[in-house]
Amino acid sequence: MNIQIFGKRKSFDTQKAERYFKERRVAFQSVDLVEKGLSKGEFASVKAAVGLVELIDKESKAYERLNMRYFGNSSVAEETLFRNPELYRAPIVRNGKKATVGFRPDVWDAWTD
Repeated sequence: MNIQIFGKRKSFDTQKAERYFKERRVAFQSVDLVEKGLSKGEFASVKAAVGLVELIDKESKAYERLNMRYFGNSSVAEETLFRNPELYRAPIVRNGKKATVGFRPDVWDAWTD
């Protein structure tokens, strides 16, 4: 198992996700989503697993500032999201080709069995 947690420092759900894996003694790599973002390959893999709409944080300040509500599920929305990591919902947890967005212990339990 190769767990990666892409999160935001001030995100309570990111902290809960890290605690979840620590308590189960599952090794993970933690990546600051705002500072580092996702590579093109990581972005494509996560998007394929969860969908573009699920990745967008509609509560973020950047969502309004960048007028994301007008882009829908278009290539413009995809490019804007990729170039502005503050738009991602956190945490994004990857396990190979599998991925989740948000705090999803129900899914992670299946990964650790």
